[in-house]
Amino acid sequence: MDTHDDIGEFLTSRRAKLTPTQAGLPDFGGRRRVPGLRREEVALLAGMSAEYYKRLERGNASGVSEAVIDGISRALQLTDAEHAHLYDLIRTANAGAHPQRRRATTRKAQLTPGMQQTIDAMSTVPVFIQNGRLDAVATNRLGRALFSEMFDDVKPPVNAARFVFLDPRAQDFYQDWEANTRQIVAILRAEAGRSPYDRQLSDLVGELSTRSDLFRKLWGAHDVKEHRTGTKSIHHPVVGDLDLTFQSMDLTSDRGLQMLVFSAEPGSASHDRLQLLANWAEPSFRQATAEH
Repeated sequence: MDTHDDIGEFLTSRRAKLTPTQAGLPDFGGRRRVPGLRREEVALLAGMSAEYYKRLERGNASGVSEAVIDGISRALQLTDAEHAHLYDLIRTANAGAHPQRRRATTRKAQLTPGMQQTIDAMSTVPVFIQNGRLDAVATNRLGRALFSEMFDDVKPPVNAARFVFLDPRAQDFYQDWEANTRQIVAILRAEAGRSPYDRQLSDLVGELSTRSDLFRKLWGAHDVKEHRTGTKSIHHPVVGDLDLTFQSMDLTSDRGLQMLVFSAEPGSASHDRLQLLANWAEPSFRQATAEH
């Protein structure tokens, strides 16, 4: 992944999404040669010269300050996730001038025994722990049962992006599969900005780009997103439809890992089905079912 190209492509994609009216600029009508804002208009809104902004959009990030990044973020009305992504891209581009800073860490993220014990004790909610590449690092019993489709017949590392784009079962499992494809790519884009020298991430992106036309198209959109809270509507092969909310948090004791905890509204059909799934996940229940 070329960070200098990524800077230009990301900025171009963001200004293409913003019209002069949305940016608070007068629109004098007439045909515009580019979708969205022109470079000169972004520079005006960001309080810098047009030549300086053009240089940045060409990937020359040398000496770019946080104040400049903030100005561009305001001009392009970037979200918090997009602002952080731009910062990461520029930081990496500047670090590229110093080869000794480009060393990629290859340490495999693993869960500490204490944290595994903790999520195992959370027996009433599904817990799924992933790294930045969306590899499944650990689950509790109910978490593995919830995502059984993802784990079945798959060699480690189990990866959420591979499941969504390459496993036909994903389109039945996720009730809004298309929304999940966009979310997955946006998460990986953000991770690529944070970890541009992660060889395993580069290999994953290359694999998915080669094997999935949809992934390649979405990757080219340069959308980024944080994965903090939201809803998942899935069709589980054992208990049926589940509407779940999730909360995610970074693990301070296991750096680089994120824990997702899923739950259902008390008294809802999904809550009852989640309890049924918890019963099904118990070894004694499955053994008794198999015997009968």
